[in-house]
Amino acid sequence: MGGINAAFQAHVQSGLTTLCRCWAVTRRDGETFGFTDHDLTLNFEGVAFRADSGMTAQALQQSTGLSVDNTEAIGALSDAAISEEDIEAGRFDGAEVRAWLVNWADTDVRWLQFRGTIGELRRSGGAFFAELRGLTEALNRPLGRVYQKPCTAVLGDQSCGFDRTTPGYREDRAVGQVVEAREFRWPDLNGFEPGWFARGRLEMLSGAAKGLWGAIKQDRFEAGVRVIELWQPLRGGIGAGDMVRLEAGCDKRMETCRLKFNNLVNYQGFPDIPGEDWVMAVPKQSASNSGGSLR
Repeated sequence: MGGINAAFQAHVQSGLTTLCRCWAVTRRDGETFGFTDHDLTLNFEGVAFRADSGMTAQALQQSTGLSVDNTEAIGALSDAAISEEDIEAGRFDGAEVRAWLVNWADTDVRWLQFRGTIGELRRSGGAFFAELRGLTEALNRPLGRVYQKPCTAVLGDQSCGFDRTTPGYREDRAVGQVVEAREFRWPDLNGFEPGWFARGRLEMLSGAAKGLWGAIKQDRFEAGVRVIELWQPLRGGIGAGDMVRLEAGCDKRMETCRLKFNNLVNYQGFPDIPGEDWVMAVPKQSASNSGGSLR
């Protein structure tokens, strides 16, 4: 068992242990929840681990090497801890999870047994079942550059370098008309070209859905009304007057990078790569074989 300090090892080897399990769940918005299977609330690392949460965990499946460590946490849904509305809104998707074995008589004697994130999360019969994925899960993601014409960067990330707070590329305003939490309509959203926000993002700044965001599918006009349509509905409650933020989108083309964002120096695509038709090009007796551009 790696990472065990001398105090914890001595306690385990004493033959009379006072151990319990504790879990800390930290959402991407920074809010942290603590749970324990002990009968009293415990406190360490600035987190209160509640004893009345009804949360348990199956046996950890851990291994040496690079295989992924998986386990599952099970708990009851409650407004005081993890609510069905928060799960439905996706607030716990990708949350960080830490699990300890703790000496409840002296919480300084503990072992960090697991660290990872929440994967698939499902609900059933008033309870939730969360798949926990170990740190090696990240090794399953493909890495490296892709040789293609479109830009491979994400607007505003380190490789792109564009400042998304630049005036003219974002708009904060109150929600007007909302259709099925997917279409947002404003009759007075002017000053931006049609399609300016397409492929961008809409983020909720206030209200029950604060912190949630969605990718923008279309930015169009219908009878003089500006319509911002998302690819998927936001899963939190949205009310009239809630503040939202619209951010301009990028279609990954070189022309867009140069003309819309003036950021061609950071373009991460290969615009001069030959197309698929180049593979089929053959010498022709009747055509010029000057070796000129195939673009």
